[in-house]
Amino acid sequence: MCGIVGFVGKKEASPILVEGLSKLEYRGYDSAGVAVLKDELIEVIKCKGRLKNLEDKLSEEPIKGSIGIGHTRWATHGEPSDVNSHPHSNKNESISVVHNGIIENYLNIKEWLISKGYEFLSETDTEVIPNLIDYYYNGDLLDAVMRAVSDMEGSYALGVICTKEPDKIVAVRKDSPLIVGVGKEEYFIASDIPAVLNHTREVYLLEDKEFVVLTKTGVEIFDEHKEKVSKDIYHVTWNADAAEKGGYEDFMLKEIHEQPKAIRDTMASRITKGNPISLDKIKLTKEDLENFNRIYIVACGTAYHAGVVGKNIIENLARIPVEVDIASEFRYRNPILDNKTLVMVISQSGETADTLAVLRESKKKGCRVIAITNVVGSSVSREADDVIYTWAGPEIAVASTKAYVTQLVAMYIIALYFAEIKETISKKEIEDIKEELLSLPEKAEKTLEKKEMLQKFAAQNYMHRDMFFLGRGLDYAVSMEGSLKLKEISYIHSEAYAGGELKHGPIALIEKGTVVVSTITQMDLKDKMLSNIKEVVTRGAKILAVTFEGNNDVEKSVDSVIYIPKTLDILSPILSVIPLQLISYYMAKQKGCDVDKPRNLAKSVTVE
Repeated sequence: MCGIVGFVGKKEASPILVEGLSKLEYRGYDSAGVAVLKDELIEVIKCKGRLKNLEDKLSEEPIKGSIGIGHTRWATHGEPSDVNSHPHSNKNESISVVHNGIIENYLNIKEWLISKGYEFLSETDTEVIPNLIDYYYNGDLLDAVMRAVSDMEGSYALGVICTKEPDKIVAVRKDSPLIVGVGKEEYFIASDIPAVLNHTREVYLLEDKEFVVLTKTGVEIFDEHKEKVSKDIYHVTWNADAAEKGGYEDFMLKEIHEQPKAIRDTMASRITKGNPISLDKIKLTKEDLENFNRIYIVACGTAYHAGVVGKNIIENLARIPVEVDIASEFRYRNPILDNKTLVMVISQSGETADTLAVLRESKKKGCRVIAITNVVGSSVSREADDVIYTWAGPEIAVASTKAYVTQLVAMYIIALYFAEIKETISKKEIEDIKEELLSLPEKAEKTLEKKEMLQKFAAQNYMHRDMFFLGRGLDYAVSMEGSLKLKEISYIHSEAYAGGELKHGPIALIEKGTVVVSTITQMDLKDKMLSNIKEVVTRGAKILAVTFEGNNDVEKSVDSVIYIPKTLDILSPILSVIPLQLISYYMAKQKGCDVDKPRNLAKSVTVE
């Protein structure tokens, strides 16, 4: 979730670009850079690390000019480094580009451009963009950008400058945010409103496939057919802190609402109808899989809960035995590891100490290790044999939400990949699952519409000291994550139990008024789960159920129901966790807790 800025006006661009980038630091980044145009030359200064590194470079090598673009990069393609930092340029440095997003077909474009004599310096997907624009340039930068993006698949917000048209910035967006700031004889582009608030509160909110041309005399907006677009100015009334959160009260709420996009981005180019699953650069043969006598999934906290779901779906789809374990336990129990073991480690940050220790020990014992992480260039991504990135973008809130759902998506991708290789399920079954997976971003958006009911539930129950979560099968796995979220941010004691275990002890905790949240999405277990619910209702519990639309009979057994869109039972965790996240969020808000920075917790646990 990179940040981009651009400026056209009478002032020096460089300080304004750096200031704008500083307002986007909350988005997370690993490098930064600016490109400034003056006297038909583009000067680029960029470097790995914090924005302070860029400021230091600019103080040593100041660049002058009143038109420029800037970027803070969250690495996706290519590790964090000076050369992979943005802006990127074509070979003769006549065109420079900043880009927020992912170009899914960049490898095809890159190979084609190489065949035309183009050369590349970085590992990034972005570097194809200035070269593609260069290929199409014939005296009109807007036309060249339009033709270039028509070849590009994926998401992007672009800012482009060109020495042959030194009076303008051309920008465009598709599936990545971009706004235009309108000042007094100065104009801006930015990924988010806080980057321009010190200069203007008048902005255009661009829609997908809208192009904008900024000069010192004004702004023109065009649609994809180069027809002019008339838009109303939006006057910003938020304060800067709220704007950084995109209008949400907290980063956690913002990140919960970013889950449909995170799901979509993590599936992008990996799951497509009618094509085999793409597992990035990972190559596993049927013989490789048959050689493994076991798979271990090892992680901590929320990532461990994603692993619990992963065990279930890999065993169901690929018929390979899987063990899932907590990294801090696994590393000390002398597990059986050898060259017939496949180890998967999951870590949002890629720096979790216990998980990293498991990775290293597994490699020493000859295991093949696959890492699932959200951070390019992190320790686990560098040290694993293979890596699958979850394109969640940076998570600012300590409690993980969108990272969890993208870890789930990664698990489904892996399970389907294994099933294809082993032919354990039919091609039709695989296509049916893929088709339903591709529908989940839209269904996640619909699930988020239930938030008012969940807010009401929280307002009625936040004063309780204890809560319980019940489920069976995949619902139990999701209940574990729902319980953890509640503990993390609201400080309410909470436990998750498998429905069938109630009679083996936990039912002793149920008394009149006890709040129980039950997830019911596994239809072959529905009747058994309703029987478990009746057991706790008989003892005075208050029940909130989360189930699929159409399961209206559930209402007869519980106090209230949240209905989520129908999907395949095996895919339900991606949707059913969203109401549980929102319950935790609203409970914590009712109690006045700091939901983004809960007490005693850190975002990444880098020490044992």
